[in-house]
Formats: sequence, C-alpha cells, structure tokens
Amino acid sequence: MQAVDVKGSAIGQPALIRLLKLSHDYREGDRTRQVLHELSADVYAGQCIALLGQSGSGKSTLLNLIAGLDTPRSGEVIIDGVSLTHLSERERTLFRRRYIGFIYQFFNLIPTLSVRENVLLPLELNRITRSSARDSALALLDEVGLADRLDSYPDRLSGGEQQRVAVVRALAHEPLLILADEPTGNLDSETGRQILNLLDRLIRQRGKTLLVVTHSAEIARFADRLLWLRDGLLCERRADEAAC
Repeated sequence: MQAVDVKGSAIGQPALIRLLKLSHDYREGDRTRQVLHELSADVYAGQCIALLGQSGSGKSTLLNLIAGLDTPRSGEVIIDGVSLTHLSERERTLFRRRYIGFIYQFFNLIPTLSVRENVLLPLELNRITRSSARDSALALLDEVGLADRLDSYPDRLSGGEQQRVAVVRALAHEPLLILADEPTGNLDSETGRQILNLLDRLIRQRGKTLLVVTHSAEIARFADRLLWLRDGLLCERRADEAAC
C-alpha cells in the first residue's frame, strides 16, 4: 500500500488540521513497532470525519497525536495554524484545554462532581467567567433532556445519560475541535444510535469540527468523510466502498 496524502475538498479554505508526514512507533521488548508511517492529511472546519481501521491499527495513537497528548517521532501536527509539535508540554496542555473537546468510550466524568459541575469544569479550567457562557453551557443540558439532573452524580445516571453529559461537557467551552474515541463503544446499539444522532445534531448546529474513532458502521450515516487507517497509512473511501 502506497502512502496517500488525504486532502479535503474545501477549495481555497485553509485546513483546520494539517498532519504532515507523521511517523510514530513504540518499543515492544527488543523490537520497535511502527504504527504510523509518514501519514499526511488535511481536515477542514465544519467537517465530520470518521476514522476507521482494525484494532491495533493506530487510530487512538493518531487521535492522541492530534490532541497533543503525545508527540510524533517525526512529522508535524498543525491545528488552526499552530504547530503542536513545536510547543512545550505545558503549552500543549493549555492549547488542548482551550481549543479541543473530548468524548470517550467510558465517559470519563468525574464521579465526585455533579452533572452541573462536570459540564462547567472546562469553563473553570479556562477561566471563562462570563455568566452568558455558563448559561449557554447549562442550556445544552436542557437541549439533551437532562435539565432535571443538574445536581445528580454520574453513578446515578444510565450509560446513555452519562454520555450525553460527556457530549455537553465537550461542547461547553466552544472548542475548535471535538475528538471522540469510540463514543458509542460502551453502549447498547439503540442508545449508541441515539448518541450518534445527538452528536450529529449538536455538531452541525454549532458548525464544529468532529474527528471520531469508531468501529461502528453507523457512523457512516452522518460522517462527511471516511478515513481508513491501515499499515500506518491513511486512505479515503466512500461509505459504499470496500475498506482500503
């Protein structure tokens, strides 16, 4: 399989995310396992991208590099003109905190905080004190049907309710980019479908950019682009095409 530079179709529009010849590997005992090999791609603002591939293909690794949670062995990650690769660890943390929202398979809500406190946490971390921002974040809970659970704690919520809180938390501080890692992987099929529909609606309404790692074919219903990761490289395919 040859390296493919995966480009978007937004003519004249600068890419929100640029991945430039990313390579990454891990040490496994005495061996080095290469996960990504000079991978390049552009993602444009407002796009919903599904990242697919076999287990162990490097999807979560790629997501961590885009988030600045890890740095590549070589290559560059650029988000909104900022090269994360050249930032210090603290600078990456501050950038991630302000401009990226996360949704995880296992929700990652803080168990000692109420629904209200979990949702407002990103605003507090970013020192966003405007009452309008807090009101807007809490209004999202009403929009997803959880206005009556503001003072509940995560262990009192169903899996679907917890993931709805996680979606709201990811959007609360109006980030540039939402990264989702298997957001329906811990839910039954019907609840997962509801979460996908909710995520699609909220992302589209707000013109956000979404990159979602998934094994679910259901994601193809709303993704603008499907990127397939295989042998350390990316290729693009339509929903009705076979895997690369």
